[in-house]
Amino acid sequence: MPISSRLQRLCDLAARRRLTAVAVVPGPNMVYLTGLQFHLSERPTVALFAPGRTPAIILPALEADKPDGAPFEMQKFTYTDEAGPGAAFGEACAALGLRGGALGVEGRRMRVLETQLLDACAPGIRYEIAEPIIAQLRMKKDEAELAHMRQAVDIAQRALSATLPFIKAGLTEREIASELQIQLLRAGTGEMPFQPIIAGGPNGALPHAFVTDRKVRPGDLITIDWGASHGGYFSDLTRTYALGEIDPELRRAYDAVQQANAAGRAAAKPGATGQDVDRAARAVIEKEGFGQYFTHRTGHGLGLEGHEEPDMKEGETMPLETGMTFTVEPGVYIRGKSGARIEDDMVITPDGAESLTTLSRDFTQLDE
Repeated sequence: MPISSRLQRLCDLAARRRLTAVAVVPGPNMVYLTGLQFHLSERPTVALFAPGRTPAIILPALEADKPDGAPFEMQKFTYTDEAGPGAAFGEACAALGLRGGALGVEGRRMRVLETQLLDACAPGIRYEIAEPIIAQLRMKKDEAELAHMRQAVDIAQRALSATLPFIKAGLTEREIASELQIQLLRAGTGEMPFQPIIAGGPNGALPHAFVTDRKVRPGDLITIDWGASHGGYFSDLTRTYALGEIDPELRRAYDAVQQANAAGRAAAKPGATGQDVDRAARAVIEKEGFGQYFTHRTGHGLGLEGHEEPDMKEGETMPLETGMTFTVEPGVYIRGKSGARIEDDMVITPDGAESLTTLSRDFTQLDE
């Protein structure tokens, strides 16, 4: 979808919600709606989109030329370090009629810095969370966006395949993570969506573990959670491997996760809900006696952010539609012992769902 079409749809949705304007700050929504990239810094930058008015952007004078690269006209309100942003915010608020209005903002990203400046320049302004309407635009990916995501998956998979022969007993999680990052860069990743997680042995019982200096050892399950990017779009994958022979209970846990992953992927189709996907995966793990150890949602949306809408969780009743992208990542985490997770990146197709990830999910033992 052309950026100009995204902007028109945003303004239409904002008008239906009776919003005076929608404001975005540097980050994925700014890129999605303008094609422009800025750093989120001590110099505030805010783009404002008001139905029926020319879009506006408040930005430092040193970046005044950047909006000329947007695919539509933008009113520019600039400021210098010496003068500060107050006057620029005042001029923008007046131009878009924000005084006493309703402004849609990014609740997870906009800072007190920006809201205080807006409060001072637009008395009576009130804020509403804009993520739901922006998510309506971003959840369904077009073919160009999916092409980037496929490339991001390919980069990630090639990087892990190059890393696996490196893994041996006695290496630390940090050393393995460093090798994986090198391979990701060699494979062509852009910004990494997150630092790779390498969680061996008892650290695998932490769904969001951080790498440590613990050495992996024979008998460990090693969970590897990593991703790559291409054209600003992310991949997010997890695979779990055995280093030699493992405890039979851990093998049963792995098998349960593998089956749950398959069930979750099979449940994804147009008209199904995130709740349906979550229940399908969770039912398998509960049947195998590990229900208490599955402690998070089955998946989350994926695209310009590592976590976005839609979620695969209980209570998520929005029907899935063609083009929606998300993860399916059931896991079992046995405190003090270990854990296993298998994560795939999915896209809803007209007649079902496709896994963008193709790495084997079969139980695999690495050489010690």
